[in-house]
Amino acid sequence: MSGIETTGSKRLVLVSGRAHPSLANEIAAELGADLVPTDARTFANGEIYARYDESVRGSDAFVIQSHTSPINEWLMEQLIMIDALKRASAKRITVVAPFYPYARQDKKGRGREPISARLVADLFKAAGADRIMSIDLHAAQIQGFFDGPVDHLFAMPVLLEEFKNSLDPSTLAVVSPDMGRVRVADIWSDKLGAPLAIIHKRRDPLVPNQVSVHEIVGDVSGRVCLLVDDLIDTGRTIVKAAEALKANGAIGVVVAATHAVFSDPATEILQSDVIDRVVVTDTLPIPEEKRWDRLTVLPIAPLLARAIHEVFEDGSVTSMFDGAA
Repeated sequence: MSGIETTGSKRLVLVSGRAHPSLANEIAAELGADLVPTDARTFANGEIYARYDESVRGSDAFVIQSHTSPINEWLMEQLIMIDALKRASAKRITVVAPFYPYARQDKKGRGREPISARLVADLFKAAGADRIMSIDLHAAQIQGFFDGPVDHLFAMPVLLEEFKNSLDPSTLAVVSPDMGRVRVADIWSDKLGAPLAIIHKRRDPLVPNQVSVHEIVGDVSGRVCLLVDDLIDTGRTIVKAAEALKANGAIGVVVAATHAVFSDPATEILQSDVIDRVVVTDTLPIPEEKRWDRLTVLPIAPLLARAIHEVFEDGSVTSMFDGAA
């Protein structure tokens, strides 16, 4: 049987959707387990079907799916896989969604808007999920949208390891690209022993995906700036921020982000001369055509595998992060 056998009847089952199979395989390898063979297919009319090729009865099941484009298809596939597990008598079902879908729609900014992040949590619950695991939620309050345990993981240790060896703290400044990321950037500045700067930006509500940078709070002159964000979508916000930093005397700009959404034309935009390097994790698949020489992609599978192991063994996920975030 696939999965990890333990004394008694406890059994870990790993299943994966079709969005990012390489990540699921890496997680399984880290755990010394196998992915349960799954017959997942899309019919001619677009309907999705999933069936497991072996028994999952009584198991502790983890459903791995990365919510990349086409996001609605992969969300629906994960819901159907959860439903199949529930109806096959899995004992506990954990959603492993490294990049939480619809996370940016976490509140009503204006009247008559949806709170889609809450809707997604309700869908997971209705399908049969007992628990959710995700990395660097766009807003921490999303944890409260799900009526059950949410394991909120942080990619910071993975990214920090990369920068501790490559950046000199004496000439470094950690920069928050907006007011919403200040708390996270503050932790980064403590960890790296570098001062914090904040970019105050304003969006034109009538022009989508456009940002006008207003001012920089903090001194960046003569420093290499590490811009820290949770995700990069089109890349326009990051490039505008980098341009503002360079205009204020920064001698270099390095970008760190957990989720490489990279909606077109992000790859072209991010190769701008104002950005020296971009470092991301592989929570989402990044095809070869969306990679370039100044992009570094760090593996996230060891972090997810360790968290899955802690949940399965009834250990502590919080202890993984040293209480730092």
